[in-house]
Amino acid sequence: MLFNTHSHVDTAHQFADDRDEVLARAREMGVSQLMVIGFERALLPVTLAFAEQRDWVWAAVGIHPTSALEWGPEAEAELRQAALHSRVKALGEVGLDYYWKDRAPFDVQRDVFRKQIRLARELGLPLVIHNRDAHEDVVRILEEERADEVGGIMHCFSGDWKMAERCLALNFYIGIGGTVTYKNNPVGREVAQRLPLDRIVLETDDPYLAPVPHRGKRNEPGYVRIVAEFLAELRGTTLEDIAAATTANARRALGLDG
Repeated sequence: MLFNTHSHVDTAHQFADDRDEVLARAREMGVSQLMVIGFERALLPVTLAFAEQRDWVWAAVGIHPTSALEWGPEAEAELRQAALHSRVKALGEVGLDYYWKDRAPFDVQRDVFRKQIRLARELGLPLVIHNRDAHEDVVRILEEERADEVGGIMHCFSGDWKMAERCLALNFYIGIGGTVTYKNNPVGREVAQRLPLDRIVLETDDPYLAPVPHRGKRNEPGYVRIVAEFLAELRGTTLEDIAAATTANARRALGLDG
């Protein structure tokens, strides 16, 4: 019984023609719980409605760093209202993205990131962190804004072990997805091996970053099982142990157990 903590199956156009079939496959592959991510103002109502309609689906809401120019009083009010929804269990994905240099100025991203961390602390919600090519700034801002008070999930973790240790100290869980299966990612596999089992959560980030043997094709939420199987082999344990531990971790990270 797997908990996939990061999916875009609710809004991604890649699922427009077969969304229900994709969800059915995920259930058949052992996905018992799923978190979808509303990451732009226009998508927040869609994400909330999607989670409302399925008792096994939870939601996170936030303004993605590449959409940071959307931020303002109205956007903040909308996000605050969305975050109060009963199916919302995290604020995200939020963070920094220094790869897409033309989407939002980096100083604006940093300012909006700080404001959303403060909102998460105010509301008592864990964070789901997006980090692309911005390792040091992401961790430094989390430290400066006392994000350890709410913790959360480092989505699609791409840092080294030293960074992982800083994130663990901040009360974050480490999201492991399809990239761990890539041959050109030895650092990611080292981190996945060294992490305490009680601090790992699983994800897909579908429709992106599909694991081997589907790399380069559309990812699906059910492929989290492939990630779990790979992680079990990497750590010399069983799929059942990985599934049980990571599902418990996700529920704990998102405050689903009281």
